Amino acid sequence: MQIFFQVQNSLLGLASHWWRCDLRQAKAKAAGAGTCWKSESFSATSDCGCSQRLGEQMAAAHRKHLPNRQVQSLLLLLYVSVGGAATIRYSVAEEMESGSFVANVAKDLGLEVGKLAARGARLVSEGNKMHFRLHRKTGDLFVKEKLDRESLCGKADPCVLHFEIVLVEPLQSFRAEVRVFDINDNAPVFLNKEPVLKIPESTPLGSRFPLQSAQDLDVGLNGLQNYTLSPNAYFHLHTRFRSHGPKYAELVLNKPLDREEQPEVNLTITAVDGGSPPKSGTAHIRVEVLDVNDHVPQFSRLVYRAQVPENSASGSLVAIVTATDLDEGSNKEITYSLAQNPEAILQTFQIDSQTGEVRLQGPLDFEAIETYDIDIQATDGGGLSAHSKVLVEVVDVNDNPPEVTISSVSSPLPEDSPLQTVVALFSIRDRDIRVGGKITCFLREDLPFAVKPTLRNSYSLVTDRGLDREEVSSYNITLVAMDTGPPNLSTETMIEVLISDINDNPPVFLEDSYVLTVRENNSPAVFIGKVHAEDLDLGENAQVTYSLLPPQSGDLSVFAYISINSDNGKLYALRTMDYEAIQDFQFVVKATDGGVLSLSSQVTVRVVVLDDNDNRPMILYPLQNGTLPCNDLVPRSAEAGYLVTKVVAVDGDSGQNSWLSYHLLKATDLGLFSVQQQNGEIRTLRQIAERDPMMHKMIILVQDHGQPALSTTASLNILLVDGFSEPYLQFRDPSKHPTRVNPSTKYLVISLAVLSFLFLLSVTVIFVIHIYQKVTKYRERFTTQQHFYDDCNFPNNLIQGGANGTLSQPCSYEICSATGTGNSEFRFLKHFMPNFPFPHGTEEAKAEASSNLPPNSNRNRSRGSEGHVRGADDYM
Repeated sequence: MQIFFQVQNSLLGLASHWWRCDLRQAKAKAAGAGTCWKSESFSATSDCGCSQRLGEQMAAAHRKHLPNRQVQSLLLLLYVSVGGAATIRYSVAEEMESGSFVANVAKDLGLEVGKLAARGARLVSEGNKMHFRLHRKTGDLFVKEKLDRESLCGKADPCVLHFEIVLVEPLQSFRAEVRVFDINDNAPVFLNKEPVLKIPESTPLGSRFPLQSAQDLDVGLNGLQNYTLSPNAYFHLHTRFRSHGPKYAELVLNKPLDREEQPEVNLTITAVDGGSPPKSGTAHIRVEVLDVNDHVPQFSRLVYRAQVPENSASGSLVAIVTATDLDEGSNKEITYSLAQNPEAILQTFQIDSQTGEVRLQGPLDFEAIETYDIDIQATDGGGLSAHSKVLVEVVDVNDNPPEVTISSVSSPLPEDSPLQTVVALFSIRDRDIRVGGKITCFLREDLPFAVKPTLRNSYSLVTDRGLDREEVSSYNITLVAMDTGPPNLSTETMIEVLISDINDNPPVFLEDSYVLTVRENNSPAVFIGKVHAEDLDLGENAQVTYSLLPPQSGDLSVFAYISINSDNGKLYALRTMDYEAIQDFQFVVKATDGGVLSLSSQVTVRVVVLDDNDNRPMILYPLQNGTLPCNDLVPRSAEAGYLVTKVVAVDGDSGQNSWLSYHLLKATDLGLFSVQQQNGEIRTLRQIAERDPMMHKMIILVQDHGQPALSTTASLNILLVDGFSEPYLQFRDPSKHPTRVNPSTKYLVISLAVLSFLFLLSVTVIFVIHIYQKVTKYRERFTTQQHFYDDCNFPNNLIQGGANGTLSQPCSYEICSATGTGNSEFRFLKHFMPNFPFPHGTEEAKAEASSNLPPNSNRNRSRGSEGHVRGADDYM
């Protein structure tokens, strides 16, 4: 294993030696055959092109002719030795131009060409700046901008740039690092080009005088290697090493100085680095020979050590150095200074020239510089000086909070994402790793997410509970990264995750059922109402369309009545409604959303037809045949309040529109008869006098209560008669009322007897000629009516009434008489109900109306007993 690392170090030194060549020469040579630094001219088969040319440059430098295959094997061994299993490692030289090829990432990751683009590969740097770019199609990694190792890493060696290669679909990350090799692009520089040394002439031989260090920004072999001194008779140069810092030179006195012989000695010191070719820098030293000062200052210690926390304030005391001088007078006065120190030390520390207190004047950063090697010079009044060192160790404190770097975020996130779905990838770095302790990462709030560690200092944010966009549409997730201190430092990073919608909510109607009203006789396509459903989803999943469902029975007549706007749910009546044909009906509306797998809901809508006053009252009794009015008989002996007859009427409307009132419009004598407004009964107002005319004509007005009111008139003749069948007119107790014989009654009885005889004779003849019994009964009734109702013509087209309290079937009245009465008053009227057939046209209209009704409508199913008005069965 030791031999392996020796070979590796040799290869690294050999690789760095290749880059010592002048950059301009390398560019000029590469330009002849197509440069390998630019990505534009780099082909898929030229991965080893740069290696071959570097091998040729190495061979030219060492005058060796090695085959290209051997050079490639050495480079391959170098990459394999540097690489690792968990991290992909590459190396480049500094000052490479933008677009220079580094490596083929796809080949190193074992991916096919084009997979990086398909998986959305990208680079994520640990710092704030990305120095490389990735060509997704070829997988080649190129330099984004010219690299300057000194500005990137300073004096740190090796200089390594870390980044991650993140593949998005699916999420996956790979660590990678690129080591930037130093080239000799900086020459050593002396900060003081003309230093002055004052050396007493009595200085003993072998005395050493430290000189300022030359500064070389390069590292390793390209850094400062040696010092040379111009030829002279008095001094030679000795190079020394610092524990931390560049080499420095000391002048060693070889020959005693004699001020009278040579008061000043001029020297030239040259600092040389190890580059190929080497670079150098010079400084001109002027040595002033002082007069005799026998004693030089002596420090109490050769090395002072101090520990200073990195968070110490400016002006903090670091150390106190002391020196003494045995001389007297001005030669004993000692002054302290920070002579021959690098610029970084002069900017960070200061020394009190009188007390020797070393204090801070600039900030300390343990992560940048851990130790300082300070040269302290003590000079007496005679110009003699001595030197000591103060070794300052910077103590690390927890002054850097953890740094969070977000690699990738998956947003928006579907609300049906399963548990443990990766939402984000991020890494955490703490620069105070020695004192910061363990880093913990957690979420600030209770959210349906969790932090899950993946690799070292790498984490993933995953779903921990179910998501519901309807409850929370987005999350602002606060990641907290905290070290263990002391003190505890933390960093909060905000990640916004949007939740995308899926179709998981059906439309919901605002009401369980809808009841809409429409007046009859409406205009077609009139708006009657609206249904509305809401969907909690978003976008197309929330777009609701409406439709009518056919009834379960399969009857599609509802589509002939109702239409719905599929976009807004507005309902329209397609045809004119007739309350007398249909009072209400219902149907089902379906609301469907616009999702891929659509969801729906249903609601029942009931339409109630409101009645309009569009039917006039119809007179059922007295019958109106259009030619002669109907006649009613009233005995002259009738007293006040006597019930003459009753006007019976019906109205096809309902509710208030069917409420009827009766009014006496015209009469021969308005003071003799009255009409009850509520029931249409006609009664006498007073007792009939002898002077009253025998016939009274009356016009009755029947009016409904609709708006506007509709009315119908009926004409009626009332005949005043004397001595008309008293037993038929009233039932009186013979014991209480004595029998009185009226002459007119006698004649009437004789007439009835003759008619009865003729009727019986007719019946006998009919039976003899074998006429059917039913015809016989019909003629019997007709014969009876012929005697009493010669003026009443009954039509055969009476209309059946509705359920509004009036007659639903035609009613006729026949006079019944009883013997044994002594006057000619009517006793009672007995009604009979012949079954008159409906007109043919009326039946067809009703059949047509019934066929067009919706299946769920309420029809006038009972046209019989429910609508019958039994008008005054018995009159007293």
